[in-house]
Amino acid sequence: MRTVRICQLGAPLNLNDEFTLDEDGYGHLIRVLRFTANTPFVVFDGLGNEYEAVLTNVGKKASFKCLNKLSVNVESPLFIELGQVISRGDKMEFTIQKAVELGISKITPLYSSRCGVKLDDKRKDKKVEQWQKIAISACEQCGRNVVPKVGEITNIDDWYSKDPEALSLTLDPKASIKLSEIKLKSKLRLLIGPEGGLDDSEIQKASENNFVGVTLGPRILRTETAALAALSILGCTFGDL
Repeated sequence: MRTVRICQLGAPLNLNDEFTLDEDGYGHLIRVLRFTANTPFVVFDGLGNEYEAVLTNVGKKASFKCLNKLSVNVESPLFIELGQVISRGDKMEFTIQKAVELGISKITPLYSSRCGVKLDDKRKDKKVEQWQKIAISACEQCGRNVVPKVGEITNIDDWYSKDPEALSLTLDPKASIKLSEIKLKSKLRLLIGPEGGLDDSEIQKASENNFVGVTLGPRILRTETAALAALSILGCTFGDL
């Protein structure tokens, strides 16, 4: 039987106090898995701290205690921020889930001129919250105890220059440099365009902000395939895959 892992994001976990499960934790452990008092599980805070725990009380709310702190580190040695232009349907959720499994450090959803998704301010906040929950669930499944942050939806023009110290990459099938041939820096930023690709002005602005074009090969990949293929190559070449 696999170990059930629950994230209590930002909770001040320790070995002395009793804690109340948040709504998502309660829903999964109590409503879905039907756990009762004295059932063991693993809890982590999303910041790198992980504990063996046990349910102490189950009712309209549920409480737990941490029994033993675990020494677990499955984080990638690479710090990679994914700047992903928002894709339609469930493609964005798929990309976030799999990027977390592959070790991504941060995800910034982007608007571009050819982005097929437009959200008002209220829907933006709800979408980011939803994507963050997907990142949390992916960590629970894959064994990570550090939850990557899903940032606010940002216009691509405002994102280019956010971190000038990082090595910034964008995919270009016409580029002469393969992704596996880059000169690695401690921080990477990877820009993935929308289904229709970046327009000429966006490509030019990326170049002006020192983005390096790299190729994954001669074929044109879908936006969700491109992101995950690039992360896999980086992880295999420079990381821990």
